Amino acid sequence: MMWIELWRNYGGRIAGVTVGIILGILYFIVGFWDMLFFALLLWIGYTIGKMKDEQSGPIIPWHRLTEWLMQRWRPFK
Repeated sequence: MMWIELWRNYGGRIAGVTVGIILGILYFIVGFWDMLFFALLLWIGYTIGKMKDEQSGPIIPWHRLTEWLMQRWRPFK
């Protein structure tokens, strides 16, 4: 039961870190010395998974961004 509860609470983070590790291992096969890139992949996967778990919305708030751009550069002021 503990594993099911962990998956329910942290499923996005677990999946994100797993994808980051897989991509990192693939990157290690291609080039070993860029360990910072591996850490970046791991961090991105964790962050996206955490956002999915918390249901905090999209990474880029497109609606607010387009509203701001439309107000800033209106064709007819």
